[in-house]
Amino acid sequence: MDVQIFLVEASHIAFGAFATFCAILLWSRTRDLGWTFIIIATIVSYAGIAFNTFVRLGLIEEEVFSFRGIPVVRLALTDLPFLFMAVGFLIAFARKRLP
Repeated sequence: MDVQIFLVEASHIAFGAFATFCAILLWSRTRDLGWTFIIIATIVSYAGIAFNTFVRLGLIEEEVFSFRGIPVVRLALTDLPFLFMAVGFLIAFARKRLP
């Protein structure tokens, strides 16, 4: 692994950890369902960053988590944050539209 790849991975881990830490702090202070989905999206996104880092470092073999050749964990950790964000935004939008 060269220095450039290491710096990219280290920055992803560091900034993802900071965002997840802030999300967990916010989670303890809010009871809003829309924000809760955004917070969950942040945490799942960090899980995806950690998983990708472990795969690149060779600590986890991605093929173990494949189902019929489809990388299920990578697919879930890539797409679920966007799904949770969309649900959170829709809840916030519906709340603002209702009188």
